[in-house]
Amino acid sequence: MKIGCLIPLVAFLVLSTAGLVYYFSQQRNLATENLITETPAIRDVTKKTMATGAIKPRQEVMIKPQVSGVVENIFVEPGAIVTKGQKLAKIKLVPSELNINSAQSSVELARLRLQEAERELARQKNLRKTDLDVEEARARLENAQQEANRAKELFSDGVISQQVYQNRQTDYNIAKAAYENAQVIANNEIKRFETALDIQQQELTAAINNLQLLREGASRNSRQVANVVLSTVDGMVLDVPVEEGSSVIERNNFNEGTSIATIADMDNLIFAGTVDESDVGKLKEGMPLVLTVGAIDDITFDANLEYISPKGVDASGTVTFEVRAAVVNDRSTFLRAGYSANADIIIDQRQQVVTVNERDVIYENDDTFLEVEKGERQFDKVPVKLGLSDGIFVEVVQGVDTSYQVRVQTGG
Repeated sequence: MKIGCLIPLVAFLVLSTAGLVYYFSQQRNLATENLITETPAIRDVTKKTMATGAIKPRQEVMIKPQVSGVVENIFVEPGAIVTKGQKLAKIKLVPSELNINSAQSSVELARLRLQEAERELARQKNLRKTDLDVEEARARLENAQQEANRAKELFSDGVISQQVYQNRQTDYNIAKAAYENAQVIANNEIKRFETALDIQQQELTAAINNLQLLREGASRNSRQVANVVLSTVDGMVLDVPVEEGSSVIERNNFNEGTSIATIADMDNLIFAGTVDESDVGKLKEGMPLVLTVGAIDDITFDANLEYISPKGVDASGTVTFEVRAAVVNDRSTFLRAGYSANADIIIDQRQQVVTVNERDVIYENDDTFLEVEKGERQFDKVPVKLGLSDGIFVEVVQGVDTSYQVRVQTGG
């Protein structure tokens, strides 16, 4: 019985001893870990915030047709490089009979008005040949000229006075001015009817062109075929949202029209994204950005902040502000429109300064300290002045340098 009672007691003592040995061993290891030191390092410290968004062309142009109809041919596809004036598509017109009949009526009406204007002009020219006002003014001028010549001879012979001679000259000048004025009035009247005739000719031409445009898609005097869609800018075709056989609507004051293609200059890209309201107050136009594109590994792109929205948008309880930045690309990497991207906006930066790990800083009220090794297993708390922090490393402005050994604060 005594031996049976001793066995459990001995087992308990052995286990207790092993536990105590393990405990003190762990405490000794922990104490050793707490005495790890690091040397402050010289490095760059960058404070930044992040914006999420996408890569976009600065300007996208949607090309729309001038006429309604059905797409007969498409000459480009997405990714093609086009120049201003290049053909993109051809539209087959499907005019309504109502519009054609109306255009034909306009042509006939314009032709009748032109014929009436021609007859009226001819009649006015005939009347001009027997213009009584002009003929009467001419007769007065001839009579005044004869009187002036006779008065000149009589004045030379001393028969009449100088005053009488001057009166005859004045009468002649008045008659001459009246004749010239009558001619001007008559000519203006002819020009008025000639102008009316020109207007009617232009109306007839416009009506014929309109009819031809409805039937064929182009007028005979037009340099541009209206049913051929041309590019208005240089750039890359990003999208062709229609297919051959699709119905399209022309652009006008009442309708935006159907887009035939979207074209953009892919050498002029921007980053469009959003930042949180807590960070927007720290941003200024002109700040540098570093873009990371999700679809492109191991490459970053520089950008310059050029726009910060003055108004925030509430999205699910979070207020964000739109930002835009000009992307700097050396064309060695092709950036596609719509790539998602993250932008690190550099708010402040210190280059080649003394830094320590922020975990090693001891905060007491408004003061900051570092534990600096003074001897073996001996550390003193040294007050330090800190500068810029990137969240991991913090700049040490005053207190320690790279000759010190700083205790690592492991939390033990």
